[in-house]
Amino acid sequence: PDGSGRIAVTMQIDEDRLKLTKDTRAELFSADLFSRAVRIDLGTSNTLVYVKSKGIVVSEPTIVVVESSNERKVRAVGDDAKIMLGRTTEGVMAVRPMREGVITDFDMTQILLQYFTRKAVGSSYLVKPRLFLTYPCSISGIERRAVMEAAKYSGGRKVYLVEKPFAAALGSGLPVFDPSGCMIVDIGGGTTDVSVISLGGVVISHSIRVGGVKMDEAIINFIKREFNILIGDRTAEEVKLDLGAALPIREERRARIRGRDMVTNLPQTTEITSTQIYQAIHEPCSAILSAIKWVLERTPPELAADVMHNGIYITGGGSLLYGMDQMIASELGIPVLLAKESMDCAALGLGNIIENFDLLQHL
Repeated sequence: PDGSGRIAVTMQIDEDRLKLTKDTRAELFSADLFSRAVRIDLGTSNTLVYVKSKGIVVSEPTIVVVESSNERKVRAVGDDAKIMLGRTTEGVMAVRPMREGVITDFDMTQILLQYFTRKAVGSSYLVKPRLFLTYPCSISGIERRAVMEAAKYSGGRKVYLVEKPFAAALGSGLPVFDPSGCMIVDIGGGTTDVSVISLGGVVISHSIRVGGVKMDEAIINFIKREFNILIGDRTAEEVKLDLGAALPIREERRARIRGRDMVTNLPQTTEITSTQIYQAIHEPCSAILSAIKWVLERTPPELAADVMHNGIYITGGGSLLYGMDQMIASELGIPVLLAKESMDCAALGLGNIIENFDLLQHL
């Protein structure tokens, strides 16, 4: 005890036992960084975030609601923002920062990535997470750099980009490192990526800016042209999910939709059929089929034979459209398989990459 009545304790630490070699310190530091690695599948319609040992922790729409006067003041992001889509008041606007797989609003993309990253792993001032993001194979170098800059400004310590078709193929469980060709078709919200992969790399790829959003726009334009009724994006998406099909349906289905009459500007209700919706989205489906044919025509003969034997794997939200696999198979004469958990394949593929980090240098 000292004079003030407090007890002073002296503890001697054995420095030899706590001494770490350089390799051990690097290993521990690397393990800590990997524990905070975040894999983000940044899509036009939805964004998925994968965290090691937790799986997919975030799956929300790529939407941000901000004030018109001050875009830095965020009202809602993700699911909360989708509820407000089309119902915002004056002075508040809903923003989709991604369009056709490309960043159209840099600041909103930065806010979106920061929000999803903090929601997945929390915030820390000591260790910033490493971010792994997917990108369509069609975007230019400048657009790819915009994705990296947005990720860095959102708080990422280091950013890695992986082609979305490769990540989707890896998440689907395809043997991407074997000496045999496998074809993957990722039908997303803004783009459709078609790739032939062999020996851990993309042999040939093609991307078109056609996806689920184009189908929604085709439905809006069809109803506007045929019924003089204007509907919103959410109604068009619901109609696509309920009645949409890539092939004609034998048992015709009907649904009633509500919108605004373009002549009287009054609310109006009308009835549509599944045959009409098939006619509306036939053009986007044909564009996807043409992209697959383009890749097959330029695939080396040996890999084309492997694709004929193994079949074509389709992933992404657009692959869930009724009859999409049957349409491709009937037109090309090649087996078409719908991947398990098709909407999550790209995020799961990023998760597989982080498990074997040494492969990243090769990718």
